[in-house]
Amino acid sequence: MKTLRIAGCIMLFTTAVFAQSDAQKSFDQLKSLTGSWEGKNSIGQPVQVSYRMTAGGSALMSEIVGHGETMISMINFDGPNRLLLTHYCAVGNQPRMQASASPDGKTITFNFLDATNLDNPQSGHMDHVVIALLGPDHHTEEWNFIDHGKEIKEFFDLTRKN
Repeated sequence: MKTLRIAGCIMLFTTAVFAQSDAQKSFDQLKSLTGSWEGKNSIGQPVQVSYRMTAGGSALMSEIVGHGETMISMINFDGPNRLLLTHYCAVGNQPRMQASASPDGKTITFNFLDATNLDNPQSGHMDHVVIALLGPDHHTEEWNFIDHGKEIKEFFDLTRKN
């Protein structure tokens, strides 16, 4: 009986050590986006997005080119169980958003946490981002900007370029 309890404790400990957090699973899913993507925005204008791993594999960088603007977002861990996206926005602030995954792991939503260089909470800033992984060569991104209570949504439908 004592041997059975010890074996059970070892099995629980091993499971806890090797189980991936939801944040790690989401990051692994997002790493599959590495490469170049092209598509259209909400009003049919072309948009290009590229993803690449950086910082020794600890961060995923997204670069959005379209509308005459270029914006960068960095996705990285803050501790083992929290995945963040920091968006370096064309309006000059840097909102940080925390990830949560859908039960099937195919949709990752980043919700506003805080921001640097934000005059006040009502000033214009990205509030949340939804990335839907529809297949190895297809994904969508929904970017939601809030400015004094008014929400502006931008939607990208993207296919892999390479």
